[in-house]
Parts: sequence; structure tokens; C-alpha cells
Amino acid sequence: MIMRHIMAKSLAPTDGIRDYMAAQEKKSLLRFLTCGSVDDGKSTLIGRLLSDTKQIFEDQLAALEKDSRKHGTTGDDIDFALLVDGLEAEREQGITIDVAYRFFATPKRKFIVADTPGHEQYTRNMATGASTADLAIVLIDARQGVLRQTRRHSIIASLLGIRHIVLAVNKIDLVGFDKAVFDQIVADYAEFAQNLGFVSVAPIPMSARFGDNVTSRSERTPWYSGPSLIEHLETVSVDEAAAELPFRFPVQYVNRPNLDFRGFAGTIASGTVAQGDEVVVAKSGKASRVKRIVAHGGDLKEAVAGQAITLVLDDEVEVSRGNLLVSPAARPQVADQFAANIVWFDEQALLPGRSYILRTETDQVSATVTELKYRVNVNDFAHEAAKSLDMNEVGVCNLSTRAPIAFDPFAENRTTGAFILIDRITNATVGAGMILHSLRRAENIHWQSLDVGKRGRSDLKNQRPAVFWFTGLSGSGKSTIANLFEKKLFASGRHTYILDGDNVRHGLNRDLGFTDADRVENIRRVAEVAKLMADAGLIVIVSFISPFAAERRVARELMAEGEFVEVFVDTPFEECARRDPKGLYARALSGEIKNFTGVDSPYEAPEHPEIHLETLGRSPEEMAEALEHWLTERDIAEEQYDNGGGI
Repeated sequence: MIMRHIMAKSLAPTDGIRDYMAAQEKKSLLRFLTCGSVDDGKSTLIGRLLSDTKQIFEDQLAALEKDSRKHGTTGDDIDFALLVDGLEAEREQGITIDVAYRFFATPKRKFIVADTPGHEQYTRNMATGASTADLAIVLIDARQGVLRQTRRHSIIASLLGIRHIVLAVNKIDLVGFDKAVFDQIVADYAEFAQNLGFVSVAPIPMSARFGDNVTSRSERTPWYSGPSLIEHLETVSVDEAAAELPFRFPVQYVNRPNLDFRGFAGTIASGTVAQGDEVVVAKSGKASRVKRIVAHGGDLKEAVAGQAITLVLDDEVEVSRGNLLVSPAARPQVADQFAANIVWFDEQALLPGRSYILRTETDQVSATVTELKYRVNVNDFAHEAAKSLDMNEVGVCNLSTRAPIAFDPFAENRTTGAFILIDRITNATVGAGMILHSLRRAENIHWQSLDVGKRGRSDLKNQRPAVFWFTGLSGSGKSTIANLFEKKLFASGRHTYILDGDNVRHGLNRDLGFTDADRVENIRRVAEVAKLMADAGLIVIVSFISPFAAERRVARELMAEGEFVEVFVDTPFEECARRDPKGLYARALSGEIKNFTGVDSPYEAPEHPEIHLETLGRSPEEMAEALEHWLTERDIAEEQYDNGGGI
């Protein structure tokens, strides 16, 4: 009897916990972020929310009081910003650098909040927080009003699909709770944001430091009759439309532990799927049916957006990582050219013609910005002509990918319509993109299959095609060596052609100048021409300064394996300036010529060229002969390999 009583008492709390967990699971979840300019009080507001909703334990509160005395900026009061400013650099500088995520709950709703940085330098982190948010709290210092960074963050929030805004006019206590100040800020923001497509903008006067209108309405703003911040967050209706969208399943992993099981693992981006449903492979258009839905804990009859599952299909259709399984009734677009909004993060400007790595939810492909249509002015939304996008600027671009990708317009699906751009050299994330639509020309242009190929053309010429890419400073001797090299090859019966930088600018590239953007486009065009000439079986000699490593790498990747030979004509700047065969260095050093490589435009020397020609102390004839010898040795080695003798 006693034991039964003890067991009953021990089970009661467990049942209570289960009931509590069940109640929590039934609550809706709101993801939101705080954004705005520097020192508007974003971190303080989140700290206040956590404190007033009883999400801080006593030991955390004690630690916060101690940290406030050491790092705080609020005198003897607790500095709630320190709850989320966890990095030492953040505490020392009093700013937010990284994105800090916090979970809290009230009796009505669960919340995940992202505290994002206000500094322009960390705009990429703000975009990261906005990418999954349903609502944005835009904080404005009542003393400062609407600032440039307020506008930029609002535009990014709009581009990233956020449709609900809380306009938190913070530090209202520092302007004496003046209604006129509040009304003016609300009017200014409303005028600015009228074309951003927000469904709701809720203005709230508040003091995050003292809690006015944060979790309860303040007596110090009797002129304000709206809800407190937490009341609004608990009741705002955000679109729960992910499950209602067409079925999209990005394949993240092909799971084949044995011969009897082949499943496709991933997380449902949108829509629902059930056993027996027909699905289509987005890129190939091949159809199949869902045989099993495997999840943690066992098979499911049905799965919805947000669930991580493994799909087993009825037949062995080809589906690889990076593809999408989709609803046959509403298939996504598949194209290699499309228009997109881009938010640029990197200190090195976005340049049309430069190749980047484009990464979607699961796919990765080389991509080039083929056209920068315009830059968006964050103050008045004006569309400004531009040849590049600088750090934190927003623009509309056309992009071309090396292979087609499957996507939806971002306005229709935030998961399958978003991508990031990655620098090919540094591997850093340099931009975030939101796809607008495919370009019609992507659907109208197809590669024409030809009966005569590169092998046949090169066999007819009895040679192996190659592209010798000469790079070096102006005056390094590239053209002289390249010309002598071609004469030697021609004399030995080889079929060649030289593409010289100066000569090409008289025709194909006569419309290009010498800005970084024009230099990138200059090399892109020449690389494409060199590829066509190599396809014709020629030995192509390209003599261009080609100052940027990224463009030389793109040219290399256009060619077949082993076909691209980088020749670094290494002549010191001082020697090139002394030679100055065209008088350009003197004019550049005097400021008469702008964007001159080596003077006021950078030259990125090759790190691992196939051939490194150090020119000091060597004659052009000697170096041309060395190049011919290198080519002959390569051809002999490849012929031995083809005949089965190895190398």
C-alpha cells in the first residue's frame, strides 16, 4: 500500500510534465528578428522580453548583474543587452556582431527571436536572421528617427519575404514620452515603406530599458491605445502557408545502406506528401510514386513541410543530391538563366562577368552575373544605373549558371527561391539572392549537337589543342614572347592563332574600358573565343594582362582537362615601368590614366602556373624556345599514355 502510494506520487509529476509538453507542442511558433541601426536597443529589448516572460534563471540573473557592473552601459541598472551579446568583442564595444538566437514562450505562443547586428559591416548576419523570420521588429531610436541603416534593413526584410513589421520607436523616455516625436517617426517610416509590400506595420512607442509597452502597457504613454509588444506578438496572424504550397522536397542525401534499400533523405520545403502519391524529378521530368515515407520512429502515412524524412520510390528513377522531388501538378521552373534580387556583402564589389559559386538549398553550380540591371537606392528606391555592387548594396541582376537548376520564384517559395553566392578563391559568402523569374531566352536556346567534334578536327591537324594563357604586367614581354612562340610552332607545321589584348580591343571588345567590371568582361569574352578555337583543334595563344585570378580560373574551367596552360611572364613592376614601351606607365604614374594595372588597379599574380617565365636576364627567343620544348615534351608524354605505356 505504501509502495503504491509512493509510485502514484512519483508518477504524478511525470504526467504533469507530459501534459505540459503536449500543451507546448500545440502552441503556434513565431520566428521574428530585431533589426535597425546601431545602438537602437535591439539586444536590450530581447533581454527585457526574456526577463519579463520569466525566461531567466536566478543564477543567470546573478551573473547578468555581475556582468552589468563590468560591461554595462546603464549605470546601476541591469544591462539586459548582455544576455544576448555573448561575444567578448560585443561586450567590449557595446555592439552586436553575430546573430544570437533565443527561445522563449508565453501561455499563448512560442517564439524564436534573432538578435541581428546594426553595423553595416555585419549586414550579412542581418540577412541570415531575416531568411527564416516571419516578422521583423524594426527598432528606431526616438532621438534619431529613420536612418539609412533602418531603410536598408527594411528593404532586405522585404526582399527576404517578411510581410509583418513592428515599428518599435525605442528610447521614448529620452524624448520625454513626446507623442509628436512618435507620430513624426511613424509618418516618416510609413512614407518610406509604402512600396515594400508589408502586410502590416504596427508602430509601438517603448522603452526597452525600463519596460514601457514591452510586456505591459505603460502609464507613461497615456496617448497610446494600442497593444504592448508581447500582446501584438502573441496575436499577430502570420501566414501558415508552407503546407499549402506545392510539394517540394530537396534531396540532400541518397541513402543506400544495402542492395535492398534506396531512399532519398531531406526536409520537406513545402507542401505535403503521402504514400502512393505521384512525384516528379524536377530536372529530368521522370515520374514515380512514393512507396514508403521513412522517419525517425517508423514509417509514416503522410508528411508535411518541415519534417525530415526519407522517401522510397516505386522504381529506380535517377535522383541525385541537389535535385527536387515535386508535385506533378505544379512543377518548378528549371533554367540556367534567371533574374534575381541580390544583396551584396563583400568588400570586393560584385562585377558582372565574374564567376561565382551559386548554392541553393541543396544544389551547387558555377554562375556568372551576366548583367547588373540596376542598383536600388535605399533612400528613395530609385533604380540607378551601375556597373558594380559595393558592400551592402542591393541590385537586380541577370545570372547564368553552368548547368540548369530547379527553383521557384522567391515570392512563391522562400526555400526553393533563395540562393547564396560564394567567392571561388576565398570560399567566402559574398551575396544573397532571391530569384525573381527565369529569362525567356533560357527556354529558347539549346545546345546544337554536331557530327564533327573536337577530336576529329584536331586529328585532321595532327595536333592536340591547347590554350597557352600568357599573363603579366603591361610591358612584361608577353606579346613579344607569344609572337616568337607562335612563329616557332608555325614553322614546325602546327596550326595556331594569337589573341592579343590590344588587337582584340579593336574589334570584339572595342566597347569595353578599363574599369574592373570591364576587365572582367574583357577576359570572359576572350576565354569563350579561346574555347571555340580550341574546339576547332587549334593551339591558341592568349596574351592578356588578365589581372584577376578569378577570371583566369574561370577561363581554365572552360577548357578540357589539361588543355589550359597558364604562362606567367614574371617581370618586376620597376622593370616594366623602366621599359614603358607605350609610354603608359609615365601617364599612369602622373595620374593621366586611371585604372592602370600595377599602379591604381591590382594585379593578382598566379600562384601555381604551369609555366613560370622569370624574364630578367633571359632573352625572348630563349623563353619562346623553352615553351616549344615544354609543348613537345607534353605531346610525347600524352601520346605514350594514350598508347598504354603510362607516363
